[in-house]
Amino acid sequence: MVVCVLEEMRIRALGVIDDAVVELSPGFTAVTGETGAGKTMVVTSLGLLLGGRADAALVRAGAKAAVVEGRIVVPPEAPAARRAEDAGAELDDGALLISRTVSAEGRSRAHVGGRSAPVGLLAELSDELVAVHGQTDQQGLLRPARQRRALDRYAGDAVAAPLAEYRTAYKRLRAVTAELEDITTRARERAQEADLLRFGLEEISGAEPQQGEDAELAAEAERLGHAEALAAAATGAHGALAGDPADPEGVDAATLVAGAHRALEAVRAHDPALASLADRLGEVSILLSDVAGELAGYADDLDADPARLAVVEERRAVLTQLTRKYGKHGEGMDEVLAWAEQSAARLGELEGDDDRIGELTAERDLLRTELATLAERLTQARQDAAKRFADAVTEELAELAMPHARVSFALRRTEAPEDGSGLELDGGSVAFGPYGTDEVELLLAPHPGAQPRPIAKGASGGELSRVMLAVEVVFAGAAPVPTYLFDEVDAGVGGKAAVEVGRRLARLARSAQVVVVTHLPQVAAFADRHLVVEKTHEGSVTRSGVQAMEGEDRVRELSRMLAGQEDSELARAHAEELLETARAGA
Repeated sequence: MVVCVLEEMRIRALGVIDDAVVELSPGFTAVTGETGAGKTMVVTSLGLLLGGRADAALVRAGAKAAVVEGRIVVPPEAPAARRAEDAGAELDDGALLISRTVSAEGRSRAHVGGRSAPVGLLAELSDELVAVHGQTDQQGLLRPARQRRALDRYAGDAVAAPLAEYRTAYKRLRAVTAELEDITTRARERAQEADLLRFGLEEISGAEPQQGEDAELAAEAERLGHAEALAAAATGAHGALAGDPADPEGVDAATLVAGAHRALEAVRAHDPALASLADRLGEVSILLSDVAGELAGYADDLDADPARLAVVEERRAVLTQLTRKYGKHGEGMDEVLAWAEQSAARLGELEGDDDRIGELTAERDLLRTELATLAERLTQARQDAAKRFADAVTEELAELAMPHARVSFALRRTEAPEDGSGLELDGGSVAFGPYGTDEVELLLAPHPGAQPRPIAKGASGGELSRVMLAVEVVFAGAAPVPTYLFDEVDAGVGGKAAVEVGRRLARLARSAQVVVVTHLPQVAAFADRHLVVEKTHEGSVTRSGVQAMEGEDRVRELSRMLAGQEDSELARAHAEELLETARAGA
């Protein structure tokens, strides 16, 4: 079993406590002291340390801030250690250091393992480390959700196994329902989107644009628009190179180059350099002839048809319109064709919604049927555990001065909302929740003839504390919380019942750390460690004000609690008798 122990708390400027250190140990620790001495500040400090609400009124008058620091031994394999390390905290020699600061203005800061942390992390750790029960802090077990978790924890694998399956199916149902709702509620928007895509694709398909077509048409339009100038330029250039038949006397470039070539050819044998130049002139002559021929062909082939130009410009206008509407940046037909490809894929998705709705609806119905089966298993397992749990708690209460009290559980189906999302079970419509379809409530009938009522309404403060103690004792054999802290769990109890309270706290301490703030010597006598909180003459609690009582000092403190007289022989004898009873009967 993983053992976590709260070793120490240092409290500064909190209420009546100036600066005190509370050293704790495994087992059962009792905290006693005169009324108003600050015993309850121990509970308050631990509450702050584990994520409780910060209140500026807690800060000692004249102080800038109240500080609570705690050292908790946490084995590395403990869930709390892993959660703290995930948040960046570090263990100090196997211990987790936690601190909480509350300023006089009400601002709060927390540190876990040397790192600044949100207060919410402290609350998460508290669920794993400490259960706090106090006269004014009893809300945990009053909440139906906490009562359901308590029952499930008691039931063990009988509930845990179907609950794990249920939660997996429930998570999938939530996802399927959300997707189905998204598709159906956005049907109009999707239809409008599909219409726009369909219109665009039809417009592009009707135009049948080709990749690069706009660039080709732009070039052709430029050529057709300047056909006459191009033809005149080509004809003039041809004449300059090859001569003009209409001007036999004209000099052309080809004739001149040919003459130069002949002149060099006549003497090339006398100088290799001149021969090289003659070869180059020969190449020039051939190149001029080729260019002249191409210019003649260009002029003959040039189409100056105005009708063709009109057709090209009309086509360009169509493509330009497509580019402006569907081109991402209005820069070319390639973007238009890319838009068409993407839009066709998206349209396929949208047009497939009807099929998807059918698939999701079928899966939703299957999941709801599966959840209904698992919910029935959960309900049955809870009903079986509820009877055993209630009987065990009732038996404990009989020994805690509540001999006629009866505890029971009410399991009710969660009513479904009126939107039709529920499921018909046992003739009624119920709602699925993350933990099944059950509403769990712990009931108490404090005496014969009384109707069972929710414990929040059917129990006094003292009775509620004893119900909680009984519940924790029953839980002790099934994965207990490492540390329990009770504030005046013995309220309204005396005599033999007080002895039984002490005995059960000692029994609980066999498997967990138990810290109890008490006024009863019958309870304190069962403690393994007895701490006394004392005020100074100035009305504050300092380091020396929290003392561990042992031997004669412990007898004197129990005497004070019994008779208000530390030196009373009768009280001392009774105190020693209580200690002997505790040693013999714990």
